[in-house]
Amino acid sequence: MALHEKNSIRNSFDEAVYASTDMTVSAPKYKFPSKQQDPRHSLAIVTDEIILDGNSRQNLATFCQTWVEPEVHQIMDMTIDKNMIDKDEYPQTAEIESRCVHMLADLFNSPDAANTIGCSTTGSSEAAMLGGLALKWQWRNKRKKAGKDDSKPNLICGSVQICWHKFARYFDVELRQITISADKLTMQPEDVIALCDENTIGVMPTLGVTFTCRYENVKAISEALDKLQKEKGLDIPIHVDAASGAFIAPFIEPDLVWDFRLPRVKSINASGHKYGLSPLGVGWVIWRDRSDLPDDLIFYVDYLGGNMPTFALNFSRPGGQIITQYYNFIRLGREGYTGIMKANMENAQYIADEIKKIGDFELFYDGRGGLPGASWRIKEGTDPGFSLYDLADRMRMRGWQVPAYPLPANMDNITIQRILVRHGFSRDMASLFINDFKRSIEYFKAHPVSSHATQKESGGYHH
Repeated sequence: MALHEKNSIRNSFDEAVYASTDMTVSAPKYKFPSKQQDPRHSLAIVTDEIILDGNSRQNLATFCQTWVEPEVHQIMDMTIDKNMIDKDEYPQTAEIESRCVHMLADLFNSPDAANTIGCSTTGSSEAAMLGGLALKWQWRNKRKKAGKDDSKPNLICGSVQICWHKFARYFDVELRQITISADKLTMQPEDVIALCDENTIGVMPTLGVTFTCRYENVKAISEALDKLQKEKGLDIPIHVDAASGAFIAPFIEPDLVWDFRLPRVKSINASGHKYGLSPLGVGWVIWRDRSDLPDDLIFYVDYLGGNMPTFALNFSRPGGQIITQYYNFIRLGREGYTGIMKANMENAQYIADEIKKIGDFELFYDGRGGLPGASWRIKEGTDPGFSLYDLADRMRMRGWQVPAYPLPANMDNITIQRILVRHGFSRDMASLFINDFKRSIEYFKAHPVSSHATQKESGGYHH
């Protein structure tokens, strides 16, 4: 009887996924498919595709968070349908965004954190552009009021992330970039002052330079601009690009003065999905005072059910990342963030110290006094039998992504390799990394790169 029943429903059994007809042909790639297919089969196809991606936990190139708590996964699942721009339908999401703004203003030592203004963005790059736009509009309004030409704005910065080059090109601002040198690895006050004029909309120091992980001296730059104003009457504001450092310095170096404790600092951008510990898709820009964001940059939208102000380059955006940011704030507090950032710094310093012991490398950054990372170059004048590009390729065989790249202009004859340590990277992982690093070097000692020409062409070392 049981056998008879089983045979009668055999046609209803799910067939083996990989034996099904639609899994024995290539997946659609260039034409929109005409028919639907079983969700299990579609999921299998997508899953098989993405297993070819790298393991994000081993990606030591990225600043972005690659591990989150199980509770964050729950929140993201609960909030997948929330469009944060629709404040009429999702008023509590809007309230949570506002709370995050004020909490960040407090973290950045705003003189009036409960009443300042700011907003979430898709990431720190968008936040940086919004800060830059506010500077341009403030400068332009002052020029118009004084009856002066407002067609040639410039912004002064050091070695910056690509978003600032985009800002300059997209919004027609001259980028006056101070290049680094062996004795000046960050933007220096005297070089800033030399480039300032009446068309300077602002100065943009970076708290955690992408290429070197170092903090630029915001306080010294601010003091130099104070002196310039007294001598020449030029009142030039500061926007701090603190994409990564904004969630590190307040906890690791609370006495470092870089934020709204300096009256000349008018705005700060930060990345919630980097050391803010949230999933990808959230950044923040905070202004010192409401008056620092010109009213004519704010738009009011009434077609979503209420009359809502908005200032962003993007419109519809997911609300989940904002809510998880709030979760992190109330879950961790200053105590929790401090513990995490200290662990990151210690692991980065461990890696730097171990690489220094190997003997083939010169540390470029040892994980102290900046972001939780490390960077190194091959000792000048030596030929270990490989380039840093060769080493990066070899490390990929074990899943590690460790970028090698030339430094910016004036130092582009030097190639360095850099790692960043994030939450979710343990001391055990750091040890595994060092072991694989040493194995890779031993491999090249047994199988050196064939010629100096190959190394020079690949940028491995320069003299």
